Amino acid sequence: MELEKLRIMVTGGAGFIGSHLVDKLIKRNNRVIVYDNFNEYYFGKENNIRHHFGKSNFTLIRADILDVATLCKAMKDLDIVFHLAAQPGVGFSMKNPLKTHTVNTTGTLNVLNVARKMRTKKIVFVSSSSVYGIPQYTPLDEKHPTHPVSVYGISKLTAEKYCKIFNDLLDVPVVSLRYHTVYGPRQRPDMAIYRWTKLVCEDKSPVIYGDGKQSRDFTYISDIVEATLSAAELDEVEGEVFNVGSGTKITINRVVNLLLKLTGKECLEPVYEVSRVGDVPVTHADISKAKVLLGYTPKVTLKNGIERFLKWYSNVYNECT
Repeated sequence: MELEKLRIMVTGGAGFIGSHLVDKLIKRNNRVIVYDNFNEYYFGKENNIRHHFGKSNFTLIRADILDVATLCKAMKDLDIVFHLAAQPGVGFSMKNPLKTHTVNTTGTLNVLNVARKMRTKKIVFVSSSSVYGIPQYTPLDEKHPTHPVSVYGISKLTAEKYCKIFNDLLDVPVVSLRYHTVYGPRQRPDMAIYRWTKLVCEDKSPVIYGDGKQSRDFTYISDIVEATLSAAELDEVEGEVFNVGSGTKITINRVVNLLLKLTGKECLEPVYEVSRVGDVPVTHADISKAKVLLGYTPKVTLKNGIERFLKWYSNVYNECT
């Protein structure tokens, strides 16, 4: 399905990842509906999409995916739904399990059920590396056992299972993508690279939870968006689950050291605090399946990605210039 001149909805489309996806879809001359509830988890999301206000092919619906009546109205005559709306945050999920479950699992079920009624041509569901839990081996391929160690991970895995049922048995084509540690401009203030940058630019020590030896598969936003678009375009991948990451891992200590070097703040020493409940020691995606079936090849190195993020941050906040 060629992504041009289609009617597309992006749930959570005002968020970090969603807004970048919307930019690409608008550029391809699609009619795009952003469906977002602008909840209190973090503020300022409207700025992510403000540059599209007034465009004839852009519509903003301020609503919740738990509001089925509004969802039904919004999803009439759609070609594709990119379902990104979620309650994020591993730590948040451990303190607020019911809300996380309701938004991520019941909310996804609502989207799938309405898609079935409206005969939506395709759903691209955004899942997470959190579904794996503590790795038994790395890099993790899609066949790795899924034993989440957080409520967030469980909620995403359960939503994936619903996607599979709807694809296989209820005639709703769905592709699921397991994102790995996405970063870049517009990212949420609670995310690691943003948090460290804010502290460093205020001449404060970056705070690391744990000993910093844990490693992550940091993936730049533009690579994530390209994989997501490919998942929508290719009809033969319906029903599949894909890892979307950089395919590399790096320790938190090395990332912080790189950030300090790029900002010229190497005199600052990291502060270490107790590990957070639900965190895992490593995320590292095997992306060979995505390479073969989606034609996915990540292009942005961590150094270049952080440089791009710092440029955006300095432009927005006039800090670290």
